[in-house]
Amino acid sequence: MEAYEQPLNDKQELEKDKTPNKQVKKSKNDKFKWWQTLLILTITLVVAVGASYYVSNKYLWPKYNMNRLKQQLESAKAEADAKPNEPKSHVDLGYAYFLNDNNDEAIKQYKMALDLDKNYFNAYFNLGLVYNEENRLNDSIKMAQKATEISPKDYKGWLLKGMSFRKLKMYKDSIKALNEANRLMPSNTDIIFEVGLVAEDQGDKRNAEEIYKTALNYDPLYKPALDGLKRVSKN
Repeated sequence: MEAYEQPLNDKQELEKDKTPNKQVKKSKNDKFKWWQTLLILTITLVVAVGASYYVSNKYLWPKYNMNRLKQQLESAKAEADAKPNEPKSHVDLGYAYFLNDNNDEAIKQYKMALDLDKNYFNAYFNLGLVYNEENRLNDSIKMAQKATEISPKDYKGWLLKGMSFRKLKMYKDSIKALNEANRLMPSNTDIIFEVGLVAEDQGDKRNAEEIYKTALNYDPLYKPALDGLKRVSKN
């Protein structure tokens, strides 16, 4: 069974309003000039189509293939039972639980993986994503920080940082992390989309619209950007 990494976006269609575990006041200095973010949208010779939201399957196929989700969970359980001392098997099982909307069990499996290997990047990354989804944002940032320390050249840890800082309205820190993610993985739709969310969260719908369109230039079927474009285009 191949290793999986969780989706980088929230379960947007199912998520309810939640309260972060710690509120952080928005700083006036977190506002920034949008021309400063242009480097994140710079067209490069490397178009990261293959790396672009390969984990977004959660939004594309699970909606109509629940049997496949259940089969994946059963397969992951069998693998973890057969290889209880391998952290990868617990990360795979945690991901399967996540796809089946069982975050508590997902967290438990990721922690088991970390008990087996304190430096396992995928466990920190995926655990941080669950915390991010549940708005346990300080915990999410801690996991992202650990992930970037273990693997500083993996863009996903920086992207997770950017996502969590955005939710805390720490926009300057969010853009800084997203710029680093973009440097490591240029033209990735996840990163571009997150920049669009920063603009949208700050009420800059015009720039958010353009950024979502940029993401769709790379992947016309990228659902988070399609949904974002609908939101900002209403007014």
